Amino acid sequence: MVEPDPQPPAAADWFAACRRMVAAQRRLYANTAGIAARTEYDGVGEGGDRSLVIDRAAEEIVFAELDALHASGAAFTAISEERGEVGFGDGGSATRVVIDPIDGSLNARRTLPSFALSLAVSSGPSMADVELAYVFDFGAGEEFTAERHRGAKLDGAELHARGPGYGLELIGLEGTKPQRILPLIEGLAGKAFRVRGIGSLALTICYVGAGRFDGMLSGRTARSVDVAAAQLIAREAGACLKFGSLALEQAELGLDARYDIIAGLDEEMLGTLLEIQRASPVEPD
Repeated sequence: MVEPDPQPPAAADWFAACRRMVAAQRRLYANTAGIAARTEYDGVGEGGDRSLVIDRAAEEIVFAELDALHASGAAFTAISEERGEVGFGDGGSATRVVIDPIDGSLNARRTLPSFALSLAVSSGPSMADVELAYVFDFGAGEEFTAERHRGAKLDGAELHARGPGYGLELIGLEGTKPQRILPLIEGLAGKAFRVRGIGSLALTICYVGAGRFDGMLSGRTARSVDVAAAQLIAREAGACLKFGSLALEQAELGLDARYDIIAGLDEEMLGTLLEIQRASPVEPD
């Protein structure tokens, strides 16, 4: 039986490591300017997507910090889009670290500013077990964090999922291939005022947690690396979130897991969006 890590790093240690990752990644992006420089591919990652050289470099930065945490005594399994599952220790720890070094890789490649570092630390195998979360928005320079049962924060200030009170005024859409989102757009007609596509699933979910969006839908099934951190941030901020028909405890953190994800500021908004999604089922990639 897998036992919990007896001395896991404190939240402060994880957040400090994430901030060092961000500082190093910022230098990487500054030194890899322009679309041509960022459009060099390097095979296919374990998550199934084509990998950019910049994806690999961003992940190297993350793993350097994970190596340092392990050297200080931490044991965990890292789950990353590019490398897959990597053990740090003898396999006796239940701690999982779920990472997307660049959530919004197409934005990063095209020099659009909305992309993020996403990192979640979990004490078990499901979304329900995520204990702390970190998402950094490189475009806005904003830091979203959360600790389980202790709330969410934006740049250190308490974060609350409160919109202006106009219902489904603004909806975030992800997985925005035209053929995938057309049924969602048709379902939203007459029920939502406007839609926005940010290009980063982690940021879109965080924006629901911040009350910037009243809800979100995706035309693509989500992976754990895309949403593990953001889902805790949104839930701790007070937003309502569903993984399709799965209970939170059934939404696994493994890299092979795929699920629909829908979020709303309250149960009524979430219910409307669930109806739209169910009428337009998302096909897995």
